[in-house]
Amino acid sequence: MAIVLGKPGVDGLSEAVGVLREWQYDGAPMQLHPGDLGWFWRSGAEATAAAVRTWSRDGEILAVGLLDGPGLLRLTTAPEAQRDEELARQLVDDVTEPERGVLPAGRVNVDAPTGALVQDLLLEDGWNTDEPWTPLRRDLTEPVQDPGVRIEVIGPEQAHVRAAVQRASFDGSRFTDEGWHAMAAGSPYADARCLVAYDGQGSAVAAVTVWSAGPGRPGLLEPMGVHREHRRLGYGRAITLAAAAALQELGSSSAIVCTPSSNTGAVATYRSAGFRQRPEIRDRYRDA
Repeated sequence: MAIVLGKPGVDGLSEAVGVLREWQYDGAPMQLHPGDLGWFWRSGAEATAAAVRTWSRDGEILAVGLLDGPGLLRLTTAPEAQRDEELARQLVDDVTEPERGVLPAGRVNVDAPTGALVQDLLLEDGWNTDEPWTPLRRDLTEPVQDPGVRIEVIGPEQAHVRAAVQRASFDGSRFTDEGWHAMAAGSPYADARCLVAYDGQGSAVAAVTVWSAGPGRPGLLEPMGVHREHRRLGYGRAITLAAAAALQELGSSSAIVCTPSSNTGAVATYRSAGFRQRPEIRDRYRDA
């Protein structure tokens, strides 16, 4: 059977999220997680559906991609299909030719798991290696230390607080209350939590969203940020510890996160909260 490239539509998003859940396992290379689709959902279900691509054989989804921006495809495959040559060659053809409707012409990036055959074939096809990212992982079979600050789980009534901390933590962020409600309405958020940390004066100082992929599977932190007026005071470590505890309560086997290696402060923060660095990963990119 031929490999079929598809756009799932809103009605097909649950299936894409479902296979991504199944593909998460401890020891897996850093890869697209259902939480990545969940965070993208802040733009709405229709926008999320428009950004998702699937590759199927005989009705079975073998690969899922998320257009996480106009020139970036974040891609992963079923574990047993990572070295499937037919699939990998189809993926390369589809991301290389703009008329296929995956990536446009010009400078583009593909983020695929380390060890996947598509990585090798893109390199052979003349794609370059981009800047390094650092994945980190924390085992959740051991107790998680108390964060030492007040932590609140954010519900609909506090959406404005979560959105405000996000905007204060990331330059250029346009996260809004409406975006939070759209995200919370998405199927991945059924197993997610938004947490906010407060200082002793009651100011919201840091926030994180955590995404479970189901009991016994790795959970994802995406995103974590500290208010720019409250940095270097330990709140990054505190909210990261709270994130790990929340994922532990949700049944996750481990907590994972990925940050640019150049962001040494973020790497140090995650390490201070018990996360261990894993080998760096890199996108493939094609010049314009």
